[in-house]
Amino acid sequence: MAFTSTSKMALGCGERSSTLGQFSGLESLLTRSKMTSCSPERPTFKNLKYATTASPGVTAPKRETDPKKRIVVTGMGLVSVFGSDIDEFYNMLLEGRSGISYIDRFDTSSFSVRFGGQIRNFSSNGYIDGKSNRRLDDSWRYCIVAARRALEDAELGDQVLKSMNKSRIGVLIGSGLGGLTVFSDGVENFISKPIKKVTPFFIPYSITNMGSALLAIDTGLMGPNYSISTACATANYCFYAAANHIRRGEADIMVTGGTEAPILPIGIGGFSACRALSQRNDDPQKASRPWARDRDGFVLGEGSGVLIMESLEHARKRGATIIAELLGSAVTCEAHHITDLRSDGLGVSTCIAKSLEDAGVSPEEVNYINAHATSTLAGDLAEVNAIKKFFKDTSEIKMNGTKSLIGHCLGAAGGLEAIATIKAITTGWLHPTLNQENLDPEVTIDTVPHVKKRHEVHVAISNSFGFGGHNSVVVFAPFKP
Repeated sequence: MAFTSTSKMALGCGERSSTLGQFSGLESLLTRSKMTSCSPERPTFKNLKYATTASPGVTAPKRETDPKKRIVVTGMGLVSVFGSDIDEFYNMLLEGRSGISYIDRFDTSSFSVRFGGQIRNFSSNGYIDGKSNRRLDDSWRYCIVAARRALEDAELGDQVLKSMNKSRIGVLIGSGLGGLTVFSDGVENFISKPIKKVTPFFIPYSITNMGSALLAIDTGLMGPNYSISTACATANYCFYAAANHIRRGEADIMVTGGTEAPILPIGIGGFSACRALSQRNDDPQKASRPWARDRDGFVLGEGSGVLIMESLEHARKRGATIIAELLGSAVTCEAHHITDLRSDGLGVSTCIAKSLEDAGVSPEEVNYINAHATSTLAGDLAEVNAIKKFFKDTSEIKMNGTKSLIGHCLGAAGGLEAIATIKAITTGWLHPTLNQENLDPEVTIDTVPHVKKRHEVHVAISNSFGFGGHNSVVVFAPFKP
């Protein structure tokens, strides 16, 4: 039924791990960080087990074989600046179309930033009833439509769901900012006319868990249900947690991803105030330029990206079409700064290492990276340097930046980028990174500049890092029985 308003890590003292040198640069990171001592305040690593061709005699990592614990993707859904159709979204990316334009949702004449990845002509017809559609924040409208489309893609429509054990199906969709429009309007109304003008939906439709809650109310899904809010790493954190619910036997299916709708005065004003946004108002489509020397900040975007994750055993039993496999994931903390990554790359390298350990993947198997790549001065290089230091040889790796085309969708970024990563796996085509003129000389990895490239993806990682030092990496691969 449609949504209705009423129904709806430690090394031993005096010794070094014999496998540490296999991390293709991680050992040098640890050495530079003077981490050979056993002082308790220093971060350490434990049991990082990867085999490489340079280390004969070490057992190769083993991927999960238990069908109850293997996590497969059986559906995808999105709302984006390029619409709500998965194939159309990826075709636009492959064509190198920029979704960045001047904002016309409100008067931007007094703002230092007047452009973004604004969604236009969005329709929730068939998914949300008229009354609820008028009350809901755009973040929840995007969420419900993306999630419902993902369920449809997984052949889990209402009639199919009626025959399933809904207590074994969970929802975990996060947001970095929650219902920002509802919150902003509510505060404005309260200041102008206290109490009387505050809608009773002010709190419920502002809080970040409401996307997951509303979808569950709509569909009757009674499994694990909550949200995670880790800024720009939100969707990847949700993937990480959702996969673990399945691995632990707490759910058979998880509807998971991220949603965000920050393109409104307080969103543009707030990010402008902390000097995070590009101010290239004279040429908006050139503004999101990852790794370029003249990058000056990210471009705000919006949307939602949702995956249907399922245990291999359950997917096989119901005859589901398997799109790709989530091999593993990891989350770590920079413990460094509210907005910046560590310049030595330790936090990011640690997260990559842990994700590959979780996936049972050696570094040499990874040949595609969907980078966080926001177009910020410090962040872009910190990520690249961490990648270069972790992977021994990047000559076979392709790395692109989806945000160069659609902007930075904050809590939804990881969801949309996971879909782009999976489409790269299934199509054999990588979308280009735009605005790659005059790259920073430290960027020696192939960034797929300007034009799409053929590339058979063996193992892909998708990085997302959030304000507060929240790091996340998810590992996808073609499904192999």
